[in-house]
Amino acid sequence: MVNTEDFIKRLQKVIDYYGESASSFAEKIGVQRSSISHILSGRNKPSLDFTLKVLTAFPDVDLYWLFNGRGSFPNLNNEELIELNPEPSTSTSKAPEKEINPLVKNDKSIERIVIFYTDGSFKNFQN
Repeated sequence: MVNTEDFIKRLQKVIDYYGESASSFAEKIGVQRSSISHILSGRNKPSLDFTLKVLTAFPDVDLYWLFNGRGSFPNLNNEELIELNPEPSTSTSKAPEKEINPLVKNDKSIERIVIFYTDGSFKNFQN
């Protein structure tokens, strides 16, 4: 669960870092000025849509840092992102394919993994 007070402090740090006013920040991420005001005052909690808009408009903001303070800001590792679905190799030699079993621990298995992209799209992988 996200601590809203800490999220607000980190959001304010982002706004200050870029030298934005609340109004200009709202315009850059594509939300109403009142949305920023309500979040910064603690009246409303930030939605996933709001968070994705911040991440899209300001790629130096790290998702994990914004949510829970872990990681760094500004995010200096944008160039080192790992591609989750790389294109197949053009090499003619193939490693033998192995069946991938779901991770099982204490009679629990992974049901679904959702990957959210900064453009607002996502991929849903179900077991």
